[in-house]
Amino acid sequence: MSEPGVHRAVATIDVAAVAGNVVALRQRAPDAQLLAVVKADGYGHGLLPCAQAAVAGGAGWLGTALLEEALALRGAGLTAPRILAWLLDPADPWADAVRADVDVSASAPWAVASAAAAGRAVGRPARLHLKVDTGLGRAGSPIADWPALVGAALQAQADGAVRLVGLWSHLAHADAPRHPTIDRQLDAFHEALAVADAAGARPEVRHLANSAATLTRPDTHFDLVRPGLAVYGLSPVPDQAGPADFGLRPAMTLTARLALAKRVPAGHGVSYLHRYVTERDTTLGLVPLGYADGIPRVATNCGPVLAAGRRRTIAGTVCMDQFVLDLGDDPAQAGDEVVLFGPGDRGEPTAEDWARATGTISYEIVTRIGPRVPRVVVGSAGS
Repeated sequence: MSEPGVHRAVATIDVAAVAGNVVALRQRAPDAQLLAVVKADGYGHGLLPCAQAAVAGGAGWLGTALLEEALALRGAGLTAPRILAWLLDPADPWADAVRADVDVSASAPWAVASAAAAGRAVGRPARLHLKVDTGLGRAGSPIADWPALVGAALQAQADGAVRLVGLWSHLAHADAPRHPTIDRQLDAFHEALAVADAAGARPEVRHLANSAATLTRPDTHFDLVRPGLAVYGLSPVPDQAGPADFGLRPAMTLTARLALAKRVPAGHGVSYLHRYVTERDTTLGLVPLGYADGIPRVATNCGPVLAAGRRRTIAGTVCMDQFVLDLGDDPAQAGDEVVLFGPGDRGEPTAEDWARATGTISYEIVTRIGPRVPRVVVGSAGS
């Protein structure tokens, strides 16, 4: 994170928006606890300030993919919320997770054994969630292996090495709320829960819903919901509804300052390979952001920005450190602000606009903004 000041470019993070988004999400799932997913540096917004804001908004749990992310949160003093880390491998320091009171996930017997060994080494049970693959085909135990995985966890619990606290899965098509795979996965999850119940499992939480399911499929809420993208104010179902329709507000605004403005004649090639050629005498503006900062190279001739009072499109090839705008005859000078995306309040593009322009999803737009772009926190999570 960075202090406010003058930067060539900055990602401004509104933590009041993050907290408010969590409040709105809790209202969508009033009977479930809420786990705010803060993996990948808080979806590019900043791990610690976004975690703190989510807790201020009422999140009782935080979720990370990697154990080091969870340990960083504990090391920063976040002791109150439960934290679940789910993407551990055999070489990870499982005992550190137990010492830091971080929940871990298991999709296979080796992970149960790793958790149990960590619990024995530390002298208290590892808090363990079992994941079942209900159809995503990613992490999770195959249905055929599920009874054995549950049995291994219950044996480790009987030995005092683990505490089985969660059963969970993840949806493949939640961004299409009426997709038939959701009902199939929901049925498979119910069956997996029944198998675990018959074996004697009594978990604290059962969880399935991500952002999209939290907002659109209340039948998937169970005891805990796990929104990620929506915590940061972006819609996980953009073809159906925007953030405001769900009471959400985008938390990141990406801006830069023109590094140069200059007049060039008609017929002037712009940037590598001259993929853009000026049609008239015009002003070119140089923006000091490029693909090394997370601006997609495929935004060449299509990335939208707000500059010199109007929406523009990137002119020519996006380079490693910079791209160019054709500003026409509008007044511009070095130091003028350029807004790449934000909530849209000032007519600026949104992250979703960038996603549509470049053929990707808003998740990628915000998470790819690189470390050369400082994050500056504004607002108060308590406001």
